[in-house]
Amino acid sequence: MIAAIHPATAIAHPNIAFIKYWGNQDEALRLPLTGSISMNLDGLFTSTTISPDENLTTDSFWLDGVSQSGSALDRVINYLDQVRNLAEKEFYVRVESTNNFPAGAGIASSASAFAALAVAAASVFGLDMSEAQLSALARLGSGSASRSIPAGFVEWQPARTHNNSYARSIAPADHWGLIDVIAILNPGQKKTGSTEGHRLAQTSPLNVARVALVPERLERCRQAILERDFEGFAEVTETDSEHMHAVMRTSTPALVYQTSETLAILRQVKRWRDQGHAVCATVDAGPNVHVIALAAEREWLEKELNSIGTIKRLITCRPGSGARLLSESPG
Repeated sequence: MIAAIHPATAIAHPNIAFIKYWGNQDEALRLPLTGSISMNLDGLFTSTTISPDENLTTDSFWLDGVSQSGSALDRVINYLDQVRNLAEKEFYVRVESTNNFPAGAGIASSASAFAALAVAAASVFGLDMSEAQLSALARLGSGSASRSIPAGFVEWQPARTHNNSYARSIAPADHWGLIDVIAILNPGQKKTGSTEGHRLAQTSPLNVARVALVPERLERCRQAILERDFEGFAEVTETDSEHMHAVMRTSTPALVYQTSETLAILRQVKRWRDQGHAVCATVDAGPNVHVIALAAEREWLEKELNSIGTIKRLITCRPGSGARLLSESPG
């Protein structure tokens, strides 16, 4: 009987990676080829409620009020099967998830989705987990979800085993007054999702060189964040983004997420920095541009970006908190 098990609701934020995650050493466990560093995005979130239902014969999944089927449902069921195995409990649940931002457009919707799912599922299935354990659990659904579990500025460490590959906070959300102004060029779903893209990373002849250079960039990015060194931060962040997209473009088949509009904004951001503004840019697996800046640049930056006709919408975020339960089983 599962009547005594109460629903649980969790919330999680997407994140923007400054040092990117691209490619796995173990696809099944989503163990990354390299470490990565990111910032959670306050104001954007996924909210997920998991409700046990003894009348269900399999899990159901609703996204933004729409019942899901096919690969989207299969991915959630496969993930919940791993949670069930870990908890040694066998019952089915209804998953209801909502996003307040465009999903599948390179704004890390899978990160917030699986971070929220992990936290809610751990509660419903009675798993008492540390933050590191929750981060590793979220990673099984989406690699970048591991980074949405801790708060603020986050580093995810690679490892050869499940338990040792998790993310931790390197600085709290209020450590540095950065903003991420996301320039939405195309809010639609990308043709090739990140999960498929990760599998192609090692087909690029440039990937070995990229992987070899990441540890040094992790150190530079970490120190820049801790020391609030925007110039050093901007240089390493933009370099790492360009290296990841070079790997994408030279994979087989090639992945080209950036558009001519993307490239035009990247060039403009570099001109603004040359003029003395504290701005830089990075692009995840999609066409949209994340313009990272000091908070003091916000009014000027939003005005300048709003004058660019190709930008459909701006979303501005500050550093955000970690994943958390909104409600859970009593007692």
